[in-house]
Amino acid sequence: MYETCEGRPIMVMHVNPETRGDERGALLAFIEEQRGGIRRSLLGLTDEQASSTPSASELSLVGLAKHVAEVEQGWLDLARRNRAERDVASYVDGFRLLEGESVASVLAHWDEVAARVEKFLRAAPSLDDTFPLPDEPWFPDGQEVSLRWMCLHLIREIARHAGHADIIRQSLDGKTAFELVAMAQS
Repeated sequence: MYETCEGRPIMVMHVNPETRGDERGALLAFIEEQRGGIRRSLLGLTDEQASSTPSASELSLVGLAKHVAEVEQGWLDLARRNRAERDVASYVDGFRLLEGESVASVLAHWDEVAARVEKFLRAAPSLDDTFPLPDEPWFPDGQEVSLRWMCLHLIREIARHAGHADIIRQSLDGKTAFELVAMAQS
């Protein structure tokens, strides 16, 4: 199931979630599969290349990886009922490398976040357990969501950004997701 490249796990596309044994394992397998799409997009790039913004947007590959790590941590904090407030500047910084950061450090941080998310979800008594959504204009007032919903939301969020990563990587050097999978396996 896993291949490694430069010491990092790279999820091979088309995971068979049934091999994970249960609903929780299947959801975590799909989350990891989508993480792999973003990780693969960074293969073989320098920090400078990974930070470049070759499309009309301001998105970079490393910025997407950093953002998704922060999104996962944010949902974990919500589920633990330990939400920290963020300002606009810290949100914007979540899409780019700051002084002292590198692709390697962003991926290492994301690996730590992913491990915390998996540990939390595996330890939860039930995926039916709920937590309140934050008081934000884009969420309905007073609604609670389940851990199952959180998993599905993470799959959707990470998959959306993995698609962005495919476009950005192809804009950089023409490499497609399939070529990157082959790169990871060689």
